Amino acid sequence: MLDLPAAALLHPRAALPADSGLPELPRLFEVDWVRHMRRAQVCGSGAEPRRIRLRQFSYNPGRRAVVSYAAEWRADEFMPSEQFAVELERGKRARAFLREHDPNLPGLSAASSPEEASKLISKYALSLPARRVIVDTVRYRPGSRAVLRHKVGRVRFYVRVMRPTRVDRLLDAAEIVGQSGFALPRLAGVWREGGVVWLAEMRGKNLRELIRQGARPDPVPLLDGLARLWSAPHLSDESRAFNLASAYRRAKQVFRQILLDDEAALMTLRQATRALEPFVSAWRPSATAHNDLYDDQMLLLPDGRLALVDFEEAGPGDPMLDIGNFLAHLRWTARFGSAANAAASGAYHRLLRAAALERFGWQERDLDLREAVCVFRVCTNPIRRLSPDWLHATKGGLALVNQVME
Repeated sequence: MLDLPAAALLHPRAALPADSGLPELPRLFEVDWVRHMRRAQVCGSGAEPRRIRLRQFSYNPGRRAVVSYAAEWRADEFMPSEQFAVELERGKRARAFLREHDPNLPGLSAASSPEEASKLISKYALSLPARRVIVDTVRYRPGSRAVLRHKVGRVRFYVRVMRPTRVDRLLDAAEIVGQSGFALPRLAGVWREGGVVWLAEMRGKNLRELIRQGARPDPVPLLDGLARLWSAPHLSDESRAFNLASAYRRAKQVFRQILLDDEAALMTLRQATRALEPFVSAWRPSATAHNDLYDDQMLLLPDGRLALVDFEEAGPGDPMLDIGNFLAHLRWTARFGSAANAAASGAYHRLLRAAALERFGWQERDLDLREAVCVFRVCTNPIRRLSPDWLHATKGGLALVNQVME
């Protein structure tokens, strides 16, 4: 964080190569310009925040870039933190908007208001007497999705806010994953026009936290549930199929753009893509799959069952890619996490990999390729979050891709 107007750049400092399709890209990291956009399009007149903190960066080179920020005031001003975003899109004027008024998430404003949320819950989820709803923001990705928490007395909901066109996909995915034997959050309500879905909170221990604590959860129940999911009737709807080629190509474009002036890093990138290109080109969906499986999306319930709390991408995919993605997240923590987390995640990586290979009879090289392409995609996370070491982590992650395939 940085006191304003003391410096020319927001924290963390970011100096990205010029993008001819988005000539205003550098301005997303200039304090004066960001302040002007907020004042002109979001808040009008009023007290200036003491600090502006950069939260998240979404980037499609040459086409679109969005940065979300948190405006913060001094404690004695008694003003809550304000989240807003600035969006650049090729051929259009830059625009800024408050989180609550995200133009792509029409239901977010009402779902974020305690008063409006109470009405929505009574109408779409649970009939109850008028009571104040406590609303917490769990995560928010501008223009894409948000997760809120609604608390009404002892009742707790996780609220998924998305583009309205995505609601049916989530509901269909819940039906697919319901055949797996994994526990799922109970669907409590749907507001289709607003793109809002209420899911009952599940009480359990986060699998990622357990793994990082060295608990080493038994991989057999995980593999049992996945085996049942993978054997679910295969969907023929190509619009729901996981598009590995598109995800890979998007990540590659980001790396080529942000590493434009770093020849050593570009050499590492070229080494990775030479090995991955043939695999990605030949890859096709082969069965029903989760398509975004990793430890942070699962809970261990008190009765011993495993629960999936995020399953929106389920559909035609690749079973081995599910395991590859899980392993990729473990390997990332083993490489970049704290000493304790790294050791525990590395140990579970070895345990899960060995169990999956033995149970399903896969070839090691086939699993390595899938883990490598998933690590490749995970390398975009430091860029999206713009953590202080984002450039170092990105280059280190690309080197890790090559290590997986050695």
